[in-house]
Amino acid sequence: MSQQLLINCNSRCLVAFVVVSVVVVFAGLTEASGQIDVDEDLKHLIGRCHRDDANLEAYNDCMKQVFNDLRAYFTTGVPGYNIQPFDPHHSSFVELRRGDPHGPGSFKLILRNVSEYGWSRSEVTKFHSHAEDQRIVYAQYFPEKSLEGEYEFVAKMLGTELRRQGHWNLTLYDYSQTTSVRRVGPPGSLLKVHVEVDRIGGMELHIGNLLQGQPLNQLADGVINSMWQLGLPFVRPMINELVSTAFTDIFNESFRLFPLDKFLS
Repeated sequence: MSQQLLINCNSRCLVAFVVVSVVVVFAGLTEASGQIDVDEDLKHLIGRCHRDDANLEAYNDCMKQVFNDLRAYFTTGVPGYNIQPFDPHHSSFVELRRGDPHGPGSFKLILRNVSEYGWSRSEVTKFHSHAEDQRIVYAQYFPEKSLEGEYEFVAKMLGTELRRQGHWNLTLYDYSQTTSVRRVGPPGSLLKVHVEVDRIGGMELHIGNLLQGQPLNQLADGVINSMWQLGLPFVRPMINELVSTAFTDIFNESFRLFPLDKFLS
């Protein structure tokens, strides 16, 4: 195969990956209706948007519409292709570390059994494809997104250790984020996901057992929920890292080995 054909194939593979990565999350059509064949529907949807370097804006608008037209299927997934639902979607383990555990200051945060809700009400507002580095970038708006799970927190400060664990839940209002998905090699290689928080209009957070005793916990919740805007610039990088780590695992589990060639004409 010539180099030009390889370049064209890579471009087509990216386009197919873009469509399939989103469509198959939404389109549990076989399970939702026995009268619709999911493979045929995927073939139809992959051909819906035609990439034209002379008019990338029209292609990006088309892809944005594909995302939004199919969001109702976020709740189903496609079990036949091991595609898990995204509303709610689940992450069993996410870890964040800072500092040297043997030094004067460090902390470790582990989130377990995290469930996230609100994806079927979300809207993709911008979409861009980058064929040269096999990457897509899309902005997404959520009127409301909620998360819950269990946490473990260990911190060491000047020789003193602090340990906390319990249940937590978080609700975000008027929330938007930008997601970048990139394949780091040929088809079948790992996917890398990076998520950036763009805006949080409102937030309610509860962290169980953060302080000793129910009155103190209620006081801590009140302080956090009334002053979170002040702390957001400092915690935003950690939020981005936690979410990006979780979604890299989720996307690789669902999409890395999806049989794209089956749907390429």
